[in-house]
Amino acid sequence: MLYRQRKLDTPHGELQTPILFPVSNIGNRSSDNTPEYTNSIPDLSTAMVNSRAIRNRKTQWNRLKNGATLRGEMDVAEETIIFADSGGFDFQEEEVDTTPAKTIETQRKLGADIFGTVDIPLSRDNRQAENQRRINQSIEFALEASDAHDGDEILLASVHGYDPETIRNTISHLEKEGEFDGYAIGSLVPIRTDYEKVTKIILSARRATDKHLHTYGLGGVTYQPLLLYLGVDSFDSSAFIRSAGKRNYLMPGFGGEPLKNIDSLAHLPCACPVCSSRSFETIRDDRDLLTKHNLWALAIELRRFRYMQASGEDLEAYLDLRFQGNKVTQRAYRTAKQQVRRLT
Repeated sequence: MLYRQRKLDTPHGELQTPILFPVSNIGNRSSDNTPEYTNSIPDLSTAMVNSRAIRNRKTQWNRLKNGATLRGEMDVAEETIIFADSGGFDFQEEEVDTTPAKTIETQRKLGADIFGTVDIPLSRDNRQAENQRRINQSIEFALEASDAHDGDEILLASVHGYDPETIRNTISHLEKEGEFDGYAIGSLVPIRTDYEKVTKIILSARRATDKHLHTYGLGGVTYQPLLLYLGVDSFDSSAFIRSAGKRNYLMPGFGGEPLKNIDSLAHLPCACPVCSSRSFETIRDDRDLLTKHNLWALAIELRRFRYMQASGEDLEAYLDLRFQGNKVTQRAYRTAKQQVRRLT
């Protein structure tokens, strides 16, 4: 097993890993607002933001340039640790409208603790030549960011590739040519249902470096245990917002369940602060409450894994049970276990 616990020193304090960064949609024009959670879930004093979206929202960006703080705009505690990515996901369909230096300037203005380098995600629909161009461009952007970065913030190079060899070679090249505190693997969301492929990509990254390893977009209740087993140090997720918008109820160990499939029920099964004192109908009819519950579900998934490790339980036996209800994830876990045992 590659699971590990570490401490990451950031400008806003020490961060215990592994950790989830809930995605905050501040800066995006969306009705699906991220509820305040850092005061109610003590071990989630973290957030992921899109630096490009914030910079492009002119009214908000002007407030930030004139003295407002991002944490104040988000209504979170000053010690909240913020990961600001480049907004690279937007570049999957749009032209790149920034530079590494401009992005770092934006991330620093936001008071972010962790910077993700400018990147151009891959797509299953893109041809091999186009994807290779995107991989090379992301590498160049990362190296430019390494040259431009001179602060105390954590700098993670964004890495892309749909095969283990590309990921391994990219990280090896960036290790030689740049200075990074770790790496963030992107382009996994489009292939997230191919668990075995994703597993092999993550393992290749873990094999290539002992530095901090982040995965973009895969922090949901289904993927979390697998990521932890593979030695991923941090991950982000917007699943708690997106699922609530579809009235899906997240449950650790089970995934998501559409509430429309339930005819009559007095109370939901979770004992989190949202569900313990409210009726099924109240939560079903209030998207904000459902969003908060879903975030609690992600936090509980992480807490459960930490507990099993701290209590000295056999984590592989726990994961055998955890994945037995889904043949696809079970097969991916077995593949991961075989490869991990070769590494340890």
